[in-house]
Amino acid sequence: MTTKPVIVYGASGYTGRLVCEYLREYNIPFAAVGRSQEKLEASMKSNVPGIETADYEIVATEHSVEALTELFTGASVVCNMVGPFATYGHEVVQACLAAGVHYLDTTGEQDWLITLDERYGADFAAKGLLLSPGLAQMYTTGEIAAQISLETPGLDTLDIAVFWGGSPTIASTQTILVNAAMSKAYYLEQNNYAEWDPEAGLYNLAIPGQHELALALPWGGTSHPVWFRKDPRVANVKALGGVFNKPLMEGVPQIVAGALEATKDLPPEERLAALQATAATVMNEMPPREYTRINRTVDSVHATGPLGRSHTVLYGNSNYKQTGLLQAFGAYSLLQKAPNATGLASGCQAFGHRELLGVLRSFGLVQKPIVTIED
Repeated sequence: MTTKPVIVYGASGYTGRLVCEYLREYNIPFAAVGRSQEKLEASMKSNVPGIETADYEIVATEHSVEALTELFTGASVVCNMVGPFATYGHEVVQACLAAGVHYLDTTGEQDWLITLDERYGADFAAKGLLLSPGLAQMYTTGEIAAQISLETPGLDTLDIAVFWGGSPTIASTQTILVNAAMSKAYYLEQNNYAEWDPEAGLYNLAIPGQHELALALPWGGTSHPVWFRKDPRVANVKALGGVFNKPLMEGVPQIVAGALEATKDLPPEERLAALQATAATVMNEMPPREYTRINRTVDSVHATGPLGRSHTVLYGNSNYKQTGLLQAFGAYSLLQKAPNATGLASGCQAFGHRELLGVLRSFGLVQKPIVTIED
């Protein structure tokens, strides 16, 4: 049991450290939780600026429903950074439900969102709790742009592109590879999930603000088709994304294809271990703290309807800092008032897309949206 209202589970990882940093900005007491006391202490001391002025404690725990339930009891919000979430998330979600705690994570795993919807959403709603996965730059910032476009009535189709500069973290690389190898990816077509062609390879996209075409992938389908499937305004959603580094993007399909072929005959547990080992050969060290001039982001959404269209672009920087801030603000908001939605809900649905936009802008992480409307 902790005396702190917010728990950052997986606090020693790259994104977990940033969540702690922004919780300090909001003056929120928190528990930095993980498996290793020594690793947590080193991470807080060396990687969280201003940690000496934060109100926090460090707690090492085992990854089980029983241990996590005992730890979460008495807290209000858990920010879960331990992925791949489809592999390690069930224990955390079940513990949050048992302890009566709101749940946030940073997932990009579409299959995990669908599982949460089917298995846990109703139970969280019945307890008045928020179950909000995917509160992160690659998903929430794109949804903010989508929601701004949908402020124009009569639009029912979303074409979403999310791009950023930099390298994925160790955990993100593992999630990307495991998810690509073991799960199908869906887009939304007339309110039904339709599978992306797994053999399609890379897509060429025109990105606002540059002449050169960029390379994109579905990245497991992303969260957007799940969030808008029950939105009566929207019937169709496709989301693609990537990094600006073309050589890196060109290598992703080959890496995934090679991992699939090498592990296709293995039992599930052995296959997971093999895929994680492959991911470690791609990225096995923490990337550097983000550079504002290098780690830029672009979220572009075309929303169309029978007789109208809207285009919204959000330019920003430091995608992982955006993620850390969104998580911290989500916790900050939940400590003060009930969310706009309970059960399974996106960050925009729970906290408001204009509110989240204002938070990102107040910390200098995104520009004012550029909106073009034709009707």
